[in-house]
Amino acid sequence: MSRLISLAPFSYRQKFAAGLQAALILIALLYGISFSNLAVAAKCLYVSSYHSGYEWNDGIEKGIDKGLDNQCTIDKFYMDTKRNPDVEFAKKMALAAKKHIEETKPDVVIACDDNASRYLVMPYFKDADLPIVFCGLNWTVSEYKYPYTNTTGMVEVVPIRPLLDVVKNVVKSIKNGVYLSPDVHTEHKDFLRYKKIYAEHNISLEGVFVSKLADWKKAYLDAQKSDLIVLGNNAGINDWNIEEVTRYAEQHATTFSVTNYDWMMPYTMFAMTKIPEEQGEWAAEIAISILNGQRPADIPIVVNRKWNIFANPNLLKSANIKLSPHLLQNATKVGN
Repeated sequence: MSRLISLAPFSYRQKFAAGLQAALILIALLYGISFSNLAVAAKCLYVSSYHSGYEWNDGIEKGIDKGLDNQCTIDKFYMDTKRNPDVEFAKKMALAAKKHIEETKPDVVIACDDNASRYLVMPYFKDADLPIVFCGLNWTVSEYKYPYTNTTGMVEVVPIRPLLDVVKNVVKSIKNGVYLSPDVHTEHKDFLRYKKIYAEHNISLEGVFVSKLADWKKAYLDAQKSDLIVLGNNAGINDWNIEEVTRYAEQHATTFSVTNYDWMMPYTMFAMTKIPEEQGEWAAEIAISILNGQRPADIPIVVNRKWNIFANPNLLKSANIKLSPHLLQNATKVGN
């Protein structure tokens, strides 16, 4: 089977592919050969900033796999920077990803989450010939000065304001809160957004960032003194233990807690969450458009638009906190 993989400029690559495809069709017609067996095989590369097994990225990857099924061969590279947040490690993995790209010559790359853009795309592939679709970038593309001539993508935004509306309905006269999360770049970035929006409503939000489970448990217990607890991710706390934290939350939860991550619901009372498959399915759709000849620069950058809501009735009951019947009815129940 013939295969065209090139980093040549878009126009040259597309003209060459079109000519080769026409020749193959002619051969198939003359000799009665099935064209599907002679088709030019496109190659797609998925670069994850993190590791296989991290729930959010697994959801994005699921959407990508579904969208690209039978459209191209899918190669995958994991930078593993959630479990290894050191900058030098990230730079080393970016160089390894760059080498992999140069050796395998994919037709399109899907770069997932911030570190793939920060350490791989921006320093090595800005305005390059290789088309890149980014996804999972938190809040803004300004840090990476997107768009480039060879990129487009989907920005990941959290429903902070809708979640705050629920908080204000549940916690009357709220004045302060604690944002508890792992000490990783994306969580600091999310916290700054939370802090700014909450300050607009005269709510003081303190950020507490930890790297070990023991420190998380202590901070969680101390946070019960506040009016609200916002739980960030748990990825980045490498000794995290689901059963241990679930028991701890059941024993100590007295303050209303919220999150934007569905896998944090065993320890949290309410959540409004993004849907990772939305990012992956959109990225796959755009990758296919690029393989069919559309230029990345002609495709607008977009933001995610879908949410899910969750409630943990057990934790709510133990803390004697009540949600509105309508909200509780429409939420997916966790922990029953």
